[in-house]
Amino acid sequence: MDDDPPRSPQEGSGMTRNPSTGTQSIVFRDGAFASATRQVPAETAIAISVDGSTHAVMMATPSHIRDLGIGLALNERIVTRPDEIERMEIVDSDLGIDCRLWLSEARAATYTARRRQMTGPVGCGLCGVESLELAGRDLPAVDAADVSVAPAELTDAVANMARQQELTRLTRAVHAAAFHRPSGNMVVLREDVGRHNALDKVAGHLAGAGIDPATGFLTITSRVSVELIQKAAVMGCGLIAAISAPTELAIAEAQAAGITLVAVVRDEGFEIFTHPARIAGADAASAGRRPRGEVRPRSA
Repeated sequence: MDDDPPRSPQEGSGMTRNPSTGTQSIVFRDGAFASATRQVPAETAIAISVDGSTHAVMMATPSHIRDLGIGLALNERIVTRPDEIERMEIVDSDLGIDCRLWLSEARAATYTARRRQMTGPVGCGLCGVESLELAGRDLPAVDAADVSVAPAELTDAVANMARQQELTRLTRAVHAAAFHRPSGNMVVLREDVGRHNALDKVAGHLAGAGIDPATGFLTITSRVSVELIQKAAVMGCGLIAAISAPTELAIAEAQAAGITLVAVVRDEGFEIFTHPARIAGADAASAGRRPRGEVRPRSA
């Protein structure tokens, strides 16, 4: 339980509750019924509060709450650096978990981030934004041109992520996000019922550990929606790879932000949708690419 005295956001990963629990079920296989125990993921209301006011409430997996709080604060531009979070308190109650962030005096004075009361379904990345303008954020251009990943390193990284997904193996009901070095070495993996939450947790861990996201690449176990591209851009990570396909808007946002978007990653290969230069050997093929509307990818 995370009921110890408040620590700095760099300390600890904030494992608060058991992320899964066993429940009884009846299975039907090979023509017969049998009783079984199924591990299911925990899903808890988690509030992110800033200087005493609730910024967001989401349904999430109750683990690595510190990482989630730091990552969300960075990705939503509540803060620009982890040290602008003066202290953090994680309060567990019957209603859920309140992750309370207290900003430094200088940051609090300029805190004008959008105010959201966001109680929504799992993984809903834009629930509760106050206007359509807030959904379409101006994104920073990513400068990570020095990162180069060989095709085999990319597919190996996604395969390694799958091998390390302990909560997924137990429940078959959560997403994962991970950060890797160009060599394919995985630095951190986080799992959550919401794909956005998983990526925020990765961002929080990297920030707390002082690791620059521009020095590696992200992998995710979901489709690529525009919110994930937005988070990668704010993090400053120039390459994101997913096991499923992207949306049209995600492709457009990745192109505009300078992010290499790789999707439909399988053992045998993948598809590159934007900025292929970060994938070794892909530049030669990019000259002959057909217009986006003529591309006929495999089904995800």
